[in-house]
Amino acid sequence: MAQQPAESGKLKKSLKKYMLTGVLVWLPIIVTIWVISYIIGMADQLVNILPARWQPQAFLGFKLHGIGLLAALIIVFFTGLLTANVLGRRILAAWDAFWGRIPVVKSIYSGVKKVSESLLSDSRQSFKTPVLIPFPHHDVWTIGFVSGHIPDNIASALPHQTGDTQTDEYISVYVPTTPNPTGGYYIMVNKKDVREIDMSVDDALKYVISLGMVQPDEPPHKQSLQAIFPLHNPAKPH
Repeated sequence: MAQQPAESGKLKKSLKKYMLTGVLVWLPIIVTIWVISYIIGMADQLVNILPARWQPQAFLGFKLHGIGLLAALIIVFFTGLLTANVLGRRILAAWDAFWGRIPVVKSIYSGVKKVSESLLSDSRQSFKTPVLIPFPHHDVWTIGFVSGHIPDNIASALPHQTGDTQTDEYISVYVPTTPNPTGGYYIMVNKKDVREIDMSVDDALKYVISLGMVQPDEPPHKQSLQAIFPLHNPAKPH
C-alpha cells in the first residue's frame, strides 16, 4: 500500500513534465501562426480601399487570403528600388517637403522617420553598441543601447561632477522596455557610469525581448565604446 502513493506521485510528476514539454513545443508555433494570421488579415484590409472592380476577387472569382500582404511587400520593394536612383530621391524629397509643410503632421512624420532610420539603418545612425547602465537608480542595472553623441548646446548644460571632460563626458543611451523594445527611455549618461558588455546589438535586443531567457552562445568581436566615442580632450603626457 505504501508503494501506491509513491507511484501515484511519480505518475503526476511525469504527466506534468510531459504537459509542460508539449506546451513549450506548441506555444511558439501557435503564437507565430496567430501573429502571421493577424498581419495577413490587416494587410488584406488594405485591398478593400480599392474599388470593387479592381480588387483581386473580381478577377479571380474567389477571395485569396494573403494578397494584401503580397501587394504590400511588392509596393515596399519597388518603393525602395525607385528611391535608389536620382529621380526617386527627388520624388522622396518632394514627399518629405509636402508632409513638412503641415503644422501638426510634420512633427509626427519627421519624428517617426528619424526613429525608423535609426532602428533600421545600417549606417552610423543606428545603435552603436549595447551597454549596462545604472537605471532607474544606482543600485539597479539595465541594458541600454548607445545611440550617439549629445549636441554641444545640451552637453554644456549638463552637470559636471569634477569638471574633467575625460571622466564627465556624457553619451546618449536608449533604454528599451520589454517585451516591446519600440517603447523606452532616452537618457544621457555619464560615460564613467557606462559598462561595456560582450554582446552584439541583435543579441542584446533578443535578450531584452525574451525577458532575459534567450542568451547568446558566445561573445562576438565588437568595437569598443572607447573606439566609438574617443575622449575629446585626452590627458597630456607628463
